[in-house]
Amino acid sequence: MASQPNCFDNAPLIAADVARGVARLLWRQDCVSLCEVPLGNGRRADIMALDAKGCVTIVEIKCSRADLRGDMKWQDYLDYCDRFCWAVPAGFNLDPFEEAYFRPDIAGLIVADRYDAELLRSPATRPLAGARRKAETLRFARRAAQRVLGSLDPGLAGLD
Repeated sequence: MASQPNCFDNAPLIAADVARGVARLLWRQDCVSLCEVPLGNGRRADIMALDAKGCVTIVEIKCSRADLRGDMKWQDYLDYCDRFCWAVPAGFNLDPFEEAYFRPDIAGLIVADRYDAELLRSPATRPLAGARRKAETLRFARRAAQRVLGSLDPGLAGLD
């Protein structure tokens, strides 16, 4: 497997477009992000970002109602971030994100396209425990370095 995957290779093109817009929004908020980041529990976050203070944000991208309704794993991400957001393409019906199951009390909401994104609802901050923060920050840094090295020398790939 390549060390720097093309994000969302196996997903609809719209997912990559949403990811690009979200990454731009996060960048403006002084957050650096990676796509498709494996977590310690075996799940894979669509986007994980770190801000200058080490706050971890996970963004879950949904491009269809069926994808949203069928997602039974998203709450597994909550133990790996300080903030959690949903991201959807423009025109997506936002009504489900007000339902209790989708945790509007803690989950942010982003609408994005390939050029930009807008934060419609800010996520609540739920600070990670110190040990988890250290582990996730280290995992994020190593993943980013592996992807950079893999782009320089594909022979070093395979750790992603």
